[in-house]
Amino acid sequence: MSKAKATPVTDQIAALPVHWDKNGKLRVLMVTSRDRGRWVMPKGWQMDGTKPWRAAEIEALEEAGAIGFISDTPIGHYHYDKRMDDGTKTPCRVTLYPMVVEKLKRRWKESKQRKRHWFSPKKAAKLVEEKELAMLLRDVADKRTTIAAIEDMRKSA
Repeated sequence: MSKAKATPVTDQIAALPVHWDKNGKLRVLMVTSRDRGRWVMPKGWQMDGTKPWRAAEIEALEEAGAIGFISDTPIGHYHYDKRMDDGTKTPCRVTLYPMVVEKLKRRWKESKQRKRHWFSPKKAAKLVEEKELAMLLRDVADKRTTIAAIEDMRKSA
C-alpha cells in the first residue's frame, strides 16, 4: 500500500490590526474574504525582498485600508487550506503580526471587494473558521501580557 504524498505547507503572513475604542476596549479589525465573504485577518503571500511584518503591513493597507504601526515580533501562527483559483487547496501556515491601527483610509485598494469591521477579540474568535486563529484571538482577549505588549508598541510608536 503506497502512502499519498503530503502537500507541502506554504507560508503566508497576516496582520492583526487592533485599536482601543473610546471606552478603552481592545478591538480587532477584520475583513471579509473575496471568495465566500468569511471574516478573516488581512493576509497574503510573503513578498520578495520585504520583511515578513512589512508584507503583513502592506496586506492590512491593501485589504482593510489600515495604517499604523506593526510589530516585527509575531504573536503566533495558524494553519488553513487556501482555495486556489483552479479549485485545489493549498495548506498554509500563517504568521500573525500585531498592528496598532492609527487611521483607516476611506478608499483603499480592495474596498470594492471587501467589507471591514471592528470586533471584540472574543467576537472575532467566534467568527473565524480557523481553530488556531480563534485560539490566538481568545488569547489576545484573555492574556494581559499580549495586550500589554501591543499597548507598549502603541505607546512607543
